Amino acid sequence: MQHPASYPYPTVREDRRIPLADGVELFARIWRPVTDEPVPALLEYLPYRLSDRTAPRDAQRHPWYAGHGYASVRVDIRGHGNSGGVPGDQYCEQETTDGVAVVEWLATQPWCSGRVGLFGIGWGGSNSLQIAARAPEALRAVVTVCSTDDRYDNDVHYLGGSLLAVDMHSRSAAMLAFTARPPDPRYVGDDWRRMWLERLAAVEPPVHRWLGHQTRDEQWRRGSVREDYGAIRAAVLAVGGWADPYRDTVLRLVEHLDAPARGIIGPWPHQYPDRGLPPGPAIGFLQETLRWWDHWLKDVDTGALKEPALRGWMNESVPPATRYANRPGRWVGEESWPSPDVREMHYDLDEVLRTAGTPSDDRFVHVRSPQHAGVDAGRFVPFGHAADLPPDQRAEDGRSVCFDSPPLPEPVEILGRAGLRLRVRSEGRRGQVIARLCDVAPDGSSTLVTRGALNLTARHGPDRVVEWTPGAVEDVEFELAGIAHAFPAGHRIRLALSSAYWPWMWPQPWAGGFELDPGHSVLALPVRRTAADTGKAPIAFESPEQAGGLAVHITEPLVARPERQVVHDVATGEWRLEVDPGYGGSRTYPDGLVYDEHAVEAYRILSDDPLSAETRTDWTIRLERPDLGWDVTVRARSQITCDATHFTTHSHLSALEGGSVVFERDWEQRIPRTAS
Repeated sequence: MQHPASYPYPTVREDRRIPLADGVELFARIWRPVTDEPVPALLEYLPYRLSDRTAPRDAQRHPWYAGHGYASVRVDIRGHGNSGGVPGDQYCEQETTDGVAVVEWLATQPWCSGRVGLFGIGWGGSNSLQIAARAPEALRAVVTVCSTDDRYDNDVHYLGGSLLAVDMHSRSAAMLAFTARPPDPRYVGDDWRRMWLERLAAVEPPVHRWLGHQTRDEQWRRGSVREDYGAIRAAVLAVGGWADPYRDTVLRLVEHLDAPARGIIGPWPHQYPDRGLPPGPAIGFLQETLRWWDHWLKDVDTGALKEPALRGWMNESVPPATRYANRPGRWVGEESWPSPDVREMHYDLDEVLRTAGTPSDDRFVHVRSPQHAGVDAGRFVPFGHAADLPPDQRAEDGRSVCFDSPPLPEPVEILGRAGLRLRVRSEGRRGQVIARLCDVAPDGSSTLVTRGALNLTARHGPDRVVEWTPGAVEDVEFELAGIAHAFPAGHRIRLALSSAYWPWMWPQPWAGGFELDPGHSVLALPVRRTAADTGKAPIAFESPEQAGGLAVHITEPLVARPERQVVHDVATGEWRLEVDPGYGGSRTYPDGLVYDEHAVEAYRILSDDPLSAETRTDWTIRLERPDLGWDVTVRARSQITCDATHFTTHSHLSALEGGSVVFERDWEQRIPRTAS
């Protein structure tokens, strides 16, 4: 933490409204250095309410940037927080158009030098890329963290063509609750109630749209900068974490952008790398980004472009655990990506890797997993909580068919994306393959390294559905998520294949699994040359600095719920996973706002019935200003069930003011299972 007295500039803060062409005004908070000279502007553009939910995080970084010579601006997206208008779908056309207008508005302010940078994490990092693809003239640089370049296959909706039951559903429920929150009367005055009712009337559960597009169609191509990397002209610093599902975006941006690009991937979860949330270690992220901004927005030679194209944390082998305060490892650098120091090594499944199972007489191995395979998958988007990461994988390995290497005679380091080519036979028209790469220690413990999946109907591309001809044999290929991992000598590399992965993947109606021909199947590992670091300067980062933050009082619950709890009814064969996502709790802000937020997710399935899959999430959010007599509550519920041909979604939303219901609506839709 850095005290404001040590900043190069004193700072001021003001709240402004940014006018848009259609008359809507966006709520903005601006931190500026006290100087007579115009300075560049930095923009973070989010729906997550700058006056309460992101205020603690904002107070760590925006004042710091202002104290170092930038106008740092946080803006609520249209229809969210204290901005006007009604909310739209995530990354909709209006959101991007508004973002371009905000960039242009900032560039024309008398305190701005005319140069603008964009930054953000998650949603904010993704829309930074989308706005950059519109190439507004004033935008010179971007810092994107834990973001997506592919809304279909690198977000929370689908993976390998399979529906993500866990985060597709929970994100939709969260957004239903979030978009229903009212503006704050302290900032918008008596107009808050009219604005709120207008929002509530416009709200629709996002799951309807997301489930209605089960292949990579225009719904997902719009806003996916992977469609045209060349459209981005601003310099991009892409940052991610190996514990975060969005990390492949960093690898692809560094490889494919025509604009100047650098990548950093640490051991981190879905968090800014200076926050110190596990797994660490944290870095001086703000100082590192300041080098980027100073180079591109102030023409200062900071050496930012002398850094390797990719700086990555090489994870050392560790015993399996759901949390690591700091992940052992070291920084490695690659001058270009793909790197000449990384070579694809092929491992034949019937020679180098061997299965403990018994092959059938015709050489095929049957892979048929119970439907609860995947209960030990961990959280899809880790945020630094105690139960985020996957536990020991031995139980999951027992629900899979495993291929193990002999004990390694020497260490093997991988960096990048592993690939699989599998020869598959299936009696069903639909199915899925899930692959996990594990590090097996001499004591038998199994630590998850990375994983990937393929919906068999997407084997010819995620934009089409090609059903399997029952009994046919085909070769299929897919990649696992990128990773850096060092397997020690004496450990074994394990490839575990399963036909189910609940609740990450929504199960296909066909429960018969698939058959695999190991003699014509190959695992390709991105093996890094052992002497690759010889002669290279060591990579290091400064210790984290932040502004003073916000004094928010957090009220601990009287009874704490388990973060993740698995319940198995041995009589019925039902498996139930209950999750407290730990997003909020109760907290009181310095300006008197009391914000209370609670959610619970539940996932249910019978071990022998893929059609028993069911998800449910309940959200309650209460906002109170005792000094104004203002007390509102939002309650949202989302549920998905299925049969062989359709998904059925049930959603509920109610809004209360002072305990009285002012809005209530239920939705139910049956959506054909076109691909999942």
